[in-house]
Amino acid sequence: MFSHRLIKAFDSLVISCAAKENAKFFGKYARFYASTALKPLSVQSTGFFLRRDKTPFFGSLKTAQIREFAQISEIKETKESVTDIPNASINSNNKKLLVHWRDKKRISKFHAFWLRDHCQCFQCYHSLTKQRLVDTFKIPTDIAPSSVSSNAVGVTISWNDGHSSLFEWNWLRLHSYDPPLLFDNQKPKSQKVTWNAEEIKTFFPVVQYEHVMKTRDGLAEWLHNIDKYGLSFVDGVPPNPKDTEDLAKRICFIRETHYGGFWDVMPNLEHGDTAYTTLPLKAHTDNTYFTDPAGLQMFHLIEFEGKGGESLFVDGLHAANLLKKTHPEAYHILSTIRVPAHCAGDENIHIHPTPGGFPILNHNPSTNELYQIRYNNNDRSTINHLEPEQVNLFYDALLKWNALLEDKKNEFWIQLTPGRAIIFDNWRVLHGRAAFTGHRRLTGAYLNWDDYQSRLRCTNQLQTK
Repeated sequence: MFSHRLIKAFDSLVISCAAKENAKFFGKYARFYASTALKPLSVQSTGFFLRRDKTPFFGSLKTAQIREFAQISEIKETKESVTDIPNASINSNNKKLLVHWRDKKRISKFHAFWLRDHCQCFQCYHSLTKQRLVDTFKIPTDIAPSSVSSNAVGVTISWNDGHSSLFEWNWLRLHSYDPPLLFDNQKPKSQKVTWNAEEIKTFFPVVQYEHVMKTRDGLAEWLHNIDKYGLSFVDGVPPNPKDTEDLAKRICFIRETHYGGFWDVMPNLEHGDTAYTTLPLKAHTDNTYFTDPAGLQMFHLIEFEGKGGESLFVDGLHAANLLKKTHPEAYHILSTIRVPAHCAGDENIHIHPTPGGFPILNHNPSTNELYQIRYNNNDRSTINHLEPEQVNLFYDALLKWNALLEDKKNEFWIQLTPGRAIIFDNWRVLHGRAAFTGHRRLTGAYLNWDDYQSRLRCTNQLQTK
């Protein structure tokens, strides 16, 4: 946010909102700073804006975009102390920028070429498409800062190639790599809550269909539930395929597979998969045979006349944590040994992932955080790639994993009913089904992980830049 002191820092800039047709876009809503030499606002302007999140932005905007930027809540004056402004300097050989952080008493070091390549000005970075414009390969290899100057917003660097860059302090801190500061106080705390069969009943995440379909807040709550608990129910869904499909599309487009797009499952073996039978299904995740398994899966039981068919859900993240705590060697085995998988039940279908398999427990290589569980024992292919000494270790670990999944304390059973849909994280929550008799019609869909994550970030305003 801009303060009185910060305004003074821009003594080379002036407020240029004098045009009556543009002044109404600003006033109490946002301040706009631009050079006196720029074109009128009605055409295009370049300068400092305030984003919706009230952080400053330097770039080029047309009136239409300026109007959008102005639609923010009233910005209050702050009294930030200039003593909190970091100190920036150049090292002795002019090859690095040194940022001395006041609060942590640390120094971030940035290579000159890296900074020039990441310049955020309107010539180097498109503020609307969020794409790089700078030609990395035309940056001189001997690029170096000629001078630097600091103010409350950030540091301005004048380069020896004649260019000038402004880097905001928040941006530098977020992207500091020498040393990394992201995990000190910038990375959002994990909101994920693990659960067993009893715990999930106490906070039972549920939203209302009308709230999700008609309001952004309802959609945000729904996605937040999925991110936090791995699943969320939706009550009040009209028990028909059309409205159920529209509910899925509220998040993103439906993923097409060899099962089709929006699917309608009945025990008719329409596809060569046990899901299309009345047989029981053990806890598993779907699409272990895909290189990129579906991120979300939605179920809505719109018709049922029979007995049995209860749905099973197990929090894989909770089970994995238990395995790591009680049997760390088994956890390591399932995190390192690749398990091949296949799908070949339909005619002219023979799917297996590239490469031929993935571990059951997959971790982010940067943080070592468990981010994906891929487990379906029925779809597991022949294991013929293990070293002799690994065979017993693998099966021992697999047995320990299965014991946790089948522990009654971890099995959440629920009878789905028409009007109540459930959507769950297919990379975290395992699902299954009890055997049944009679007529059972289950509709649903797969949604891509990346598109779901994008929708989550946009509705819940997660830090991504």
